[in-house]
Amino acid sequence: MNSDALLGAADIRALAAKLDIKPTKTWGQNFVIDANTVRSIVRISGVTESDDIVEVGPGLGSLTLALLPIGKSTTVIEIDPKLAAQIPLTVTQRLPEFASRLNVVAQDAMKVTELPIAPTALVANLPYNVSVPVLLHLFTQFPSLQRALVMVQAEVADRLAAEPGSRIYGVPSVKARWFGDVKKAATIGRNVFWPAPNVDSALVSIERHVTPPTGIDQAELFACVDAAFSQRRKMLRGALAQWAGSAALAEADLITAGIDPTLRGEQLTVDDFIKVAQAKNARIAGESN
Repeated sequence: MNSDALLGAADIRALAAKLDIKPTKTWGQNFVIDANTVRSIVRISGVTESDDIVEVGPGLGSLTLALLPIGKSTTVIEIDPKLAAQIPLTVTQRLPEFASRLNVVAQDAMKVTELPIAPTALVANLPYNVSVPVLLHLFTQFPSLQRALVMVQAEVADRLAAEPGSRIYGVPSVKARWFGDVKKAATIGRNVFWPAPNVDSALVSIERHVTPPTGIDQAELFACVDAAFSQRRKMLRGALAQWAGSAALAEADLITAGIDPTLRGEQLTVDDFIKVAQAKNARIAGESN
């Protein structure tokens, strides 16, 4: 990797001043200004020359410049029109030999349904205010995604990586595990950003399951998970009553799935939730016959 091509703190501030850009909370913008952090993210991500990479919220291109020489292609999704227009210019100026590998999608990542390529890896400093929805949306929308390494708030990283039974295990924990194995990969200090956020950050990795769970609709499963955690203090037979149709039906589905109806949502694994959703589907199918 050509270290001279990477952006430092002075480069970031100069580019922002040139474009009259001030990082905005509305779009969750905190630009990475430390080249060593960027190198570390790329190394931990494990991307190779065979990867088509997607990056969300590239900002002024700190991470983009480090990814381009490594992957087969890098597609950046940027909602800020000024930044989306600037990235190709920055790449052409600093890494002209890799400019052909860059694709720019000037759009809200939550609304992206198509990309120029089928991405295999997501590597990004996600906008903190929408990090989990964006992560889940991209894994849902692009089955080609095999893995991700994303920077999020440390608290969010802990929730994503939490194990069943933990106080912070919840909806994000279960939904992320529907797609793959989740791990907290590293912690990141506040001083590597501009502006420095008032929270700590961390890297989370997701490795998509070799054989994704099948035989159950994702939307139905996620509805079950949402219901289970909507009233965390309730036993599952009560929390799932509306989702199942009644408390009695919820209890029957849980028993069919081999799960104690008096447990609470935080005690169930993603496989447990799949069994509950399957039990409901089987019951409904039996009723219609």
